[in-house]
Amino acid sequence: MPHAPETATTAANAAIPTGFAPLVAGGPYIQHNGPLYVLHQGPVVKFGFRVERHHTNPMGNLHGGMMATFCDMLLPLSVHRKSDQVADRFLPTISLQIDYLAPAPLGAWVEGEAEPLRITRSLVFAQGLVTADGVPCARVSGVFKIGPVAPRDAVE
Repeated sequence: MPHAPETATTAANAAIPTGFAPLVAGGPYIQHNGPLYVLHQGPVVKFGFRVERHHTNPMGNLHGGMMATFCDMLLPLSVHRKSDQVADRFLPTISLQIDYLAPAPLGAWVEGEAEPLRITRSLVFAQGLVTADGVPCARVSGVFKIGPVAPRDAVE
C-alpha cells in the first residue's frame, strides 16, 4: 500500500508552538503513539501534536483512530487541570462521541481545548473542539467515570 509523500512540513521539520511542552502522562500507549504536548497558562489549557507519518491513513491524513485517541486524552486531562474536584482521579471513558469535521494532513498542528460540563458524585461530562492548523476538524464529547486516585505518572 503506498504511503503519503514526505513534505517539508512533517513533524521532524516543524516547530511546536510556543508555550507547549511535552506531555508526560497517559502511560505506555500514549508514549508510543505520541508525542503529545500541553500548554497550561492560567485558565487556558490546550493539548496538541504534530501529525507525523505514523499517525496517518493511506491518504496522508490523520487516521481517525489517532484522532479518537487524542480526544480520549484531551477531555479527561483537560478536566484534571480545570477541576480540583477530580484533579487526581483516574477518569476511565464510559462514552466518547466524535464528529469528524475536516481532515488533518501530514505535518498539521492538531490542537484541542475542552471543558468540563458537569461533575457529579460518580461521573464527569465534558466537551471539546479540535483544530488542525486552526481549522475545526473534530468536535468531541464524553462521559467519564470518577475512578480511584490515579498513579502519579497517569495524571500530569
